[in-house]
Amino acid sequence: MTVASATESSSEIVENALLGGRVRFLQPAKGYRAGMDAALLAAACDAAPGERVIEAGCGAGAVLMQIAARRPGVALTGLERDPAMAALARRNAILNGAETTIVEGDIAQGFRALDLPVFDRAVSNPPFFDDPGALRAPSPGKSGAWMADDGLGAWTRFLLKSVREGGRIVVIHRADRLADLLAGLGETAGSFAIRPIHAFADEPAKRVLVQAIKTGKAPLRLLPPLVLHARDGAKHTAEAEAVLRGEAGLEW
Repeated sequence: MTVASATESSSEIVENALLGGRVRFLQPAKGYRAGMDAALLAAACDAAPGERVIEAGCGAGAVLMQIAARRPGVALTGLERDPAMAALARRNAILNGAETTIVEGDIAQGFRALDLPVFDRAVSNPPFFDDPGALRAPSPGKSGAWMADDGLGAWTRFLLKSVREGGRIVVIHRADRLADLLAGLGETAGSFAIRPIHAFADEPAKRVLVQAIKTGKAPLRLLPPLVLHARDGAKHTAEAEAVLRGEAGLEW
């Protein structure tokens, strides 16, 4: 996610371990911090060596660094509008030896404003809300990560323009925005695959991972869900733990 107000929370930087220690990750001690959504989005990117991948709203680079660790040989580009977070993403790329380019810019300006060739794949974790009246962020440092200033449609339009015909788009978002995601991406993409993400098996899904293929025509596929937690007291299910540690991916 993009973080619009990172400067006040970026004075103290901490280092965390991702993917079972395979990734060293610098991020602000306060404000928006990378977590489960970033790990799942990275696990759902199955790019092949030589492919080019862009992330819209890369923040400090948690998704990019995990893709780099999972998918050697993939050329990664991150777009981030906050200069402080973009600088931190560059530091993380150096720290992890990842082939990554970080571009400063806003998705609201559109993909063409970046003057980049189209990509093979695009991934994104768009801000979950676009109605300021419906959200009170717990801190200013999280508001940019949670609030899509230009609406979800600006994100889907950017993603559609950023990939070639046949290119793949993967998004993680709130389950209750699934219809909006399908409508937006469906303007020029199809062949949808949807994986529900459940906190517990007996609760409704709160997240969805959605893959779309630009100009794709295949029928929509609803994939088996990923359940994150069990009721037996374990922190994560065995399947979720394998994904978080980088021992398994989320295949399409």
